[in-house]
Parts: sequence; C-alpha cells; structure tokens
Amino acid sequence: MNILVIGGTGTVGSQVVRGLLAKKTAVSVLTRDLDKGAKMLPGAKMVRGDLLDPGTVRSAFAGVDGVFMLNPVGPTETHEGLMAVNGAMLAGVKRFVYMSVQGLESAPYLPHFGSKIPVEFALSKSGIPYTILRPNNFYQNDYLFKDVMMKYGVYPQPLGGKGTSRVDVCDIAEAAVIALTNSGHEGKTYTLVGPEPLTGVRTAAIWSQALGRPITYGGDDLDAWEKQAAQMMPPWMAFDFRMMYEFFQKDGFGASPADLAVLTKFLGHPPRRFEDFAAETAKMWKS
Repeated sequence: MNILVIGGTGTVGSQVVRGLLAKKTAVSVLTRDLDKGAKMLPGAKMVRGDLLDPGTVRSAFAGVDGVFMLNPVGPTETHEGLMAVNGAMLAGVKRFVYMSVQGLESAPYLPHFGSKIPVEFALSKSGIPYTILRPNNFYQNDYLFKDVMMKYGVYPQPLGGKGTSRVDVCDIAEAAVIALTNSGHEGKTYTLVGPEPLTGVRTAAIWSQALGRPITYGGDDLDAWEKQAAQMMPPWMAFDFRMMYEFFQKDGFGASPADLAVLTKFLGHPPRRFEDFAAETAKMWKS
C-alpha cells in the first residue's frame, strides 16, 4: 500500500507519516519544500507540488492507494481540498482520509470551519471510499505558549468558561493510521476529542501543577487577544480565530458521551488526558 500524505510536515501530518512508517507502509509526502520534508521525515518519499497547480493534481496521485489530507488554514483551503479530491478521483485512489473539524455545522460562519464543508460534501459524492476525522482544538497548540507561560506565568489561549474537549495530536494521528490501514471505516465520520471539557482556568491550573509554578489564565478579553495575535499572524487569521474563541466562550465546544464511547472503541483505548500531555511537555521544557 502506498499512502500520499498532504500536510505531512505539520504537527498532525508528521505524526501520521511516522505512524504509517512504523507499520512498514510506503509513504509519499506532498510538499513545497523537499529539503525540509526529507530532514524531518526520513523514510518517506518527498513529492514536490502545489494543489493549486493542475500539473500537481494530475501527477501526484498516480500510483497512490490511499490519501491522508490536512489542508492548512488559509484563504485557498477549500479550493486546495477540492483539487485534491479531483486528483484522487482521476487516479482511482481506493481510500481517502480527510481531517476536518469537530462540529463544523454548528459554526459554519467561522472561515476555517465553513471552508471544510464543501470538501466533506465533495468526498461524499466522489465515489472514493472515505473517512472523515473531526478533531477538536489540539493540546499541542499550547507549544505556542511556552514562552509566555515560562517567562510571565500566563496561559493566554482565551478558551472561556464553558469547556472545550481538546484532543491530543497523538490520538488524531493514531486514528488516521487506523482508518488508512484497516477496513470498516469507509463512509464514517469520527469526532476526535479529549476525555474532559477544559476551561481556560482549568487549563491554567493543570499547567501550574505540571510546571510547578503559578500559571494564571489570561482571561476572556477577545479584543485584546486579537490585537496581540495580529502581531504574530495574518490579520485575517487572527480575526478567524477570535471568532472561534467567541464561539467557545459563548457555547462551549464539548463532546458527548456517545462521541467518547465511539472514539474509545475506534482507538482501542480512551483518549489521552490533558494532564498527561502537560506533564510530559513540562518535563521536556524543563530539560
């Protein structure tokens, strides 16, 4: 089996590649930067390409049995996703696993939620056996907050007080490998979540315990957050994420008991706890 991974040099995609390689699966990674991919993922074949280029769409999927796709958040996300579906159709790909987002129907006005709806629908009409993975906010997003926590004792992600069932990237990657290498998941959609909804205050408390120092939640002021975030990311992205956090604060972004039961059966074990992720990460940071 030969699997093409789209988004393979990112946080999730790189874990998917390593998981497939551990199963002795042949893996190709579509990338714009061959050197970066080769250094990061030894053992995988690098394929230079761009999903906005019809030449890539016509060539990159040739000889591929399965595809894992994660499109980066951006103004061209939907178009890139649809181009990949067309490439897979033209090549007769036998299995397609797409990483979407949890509960996208509940907030389709969020750009990086709504952009995934047409791709999910296109897959459902493509004739390709597909599986959709819908993860919540990643634990590993907190890597971005290392400096502000370690230097200033503040946890800045404005999760609010309703609770968000965040998920470990390890569980996402494991789910992708299962769906790519085992039958029985065709036409199914899986919600990927952690075992408990986490508020901003609760998250800060867990980091306090893991780091052995007081970590204070930065609060729910989204105007202040967007202003700060726009200094580190494009303004359109800061706005998109600000609206997402407003949704989290207003409605929460939790998981149902049924979601957890299905995920536990799918993985063969309960999803990883945030406490374990934080303890492992704190040990790494301290060393």
